[in-house]
Amino acid sequence: MRMRWDAFLAATQERGEYPSREEAEQASRVVLALLGAHLVGEVRNELAAWLPETLAQVLLNPLPAYEPLTAERFVRATAAWIEGSTEKTATWDVSAVLSVVADTAGEDLMKRILLQLPPGYDLLFGRPQPI
Repeated sequence: MRMRWDAFLAATQERGEYPSREEAEQASRVVLALLGAHLVGEVRNELAAWLPETLAQVLLNPLPAYEPLTAERFVRATAAWIEGSTEKTATWDVSAVLSVVADTAGEDLMKRILLQLPPGYDLLFGRPQPI
């Protein structure tokens, strides 16, 4: 079942300890746009079906990625898109959003998402994988 907009933002705001909904929304839009550029096919469509409609559209209509970003470069790209952000704050933003995404998606879909991403993303989603 699709997560409601208010519920997604409330969870992201709580995890990111953002003082405002606007900050949670900005982080969510940036992180999901970048994530959408790295997921393809049915996995991206399935994840979009779980997200609030507005964020599903962000995920489904990303700028194309020229190459897969490592987890570290994903964080740097997030920092570049959020005004006043640093790598440290961007790591916080990415983890806040992606942990809510992981909870929304469930274990089966998360396994398939992580298979499409370079190593290291499991930690960003708050789902460390056994080595």
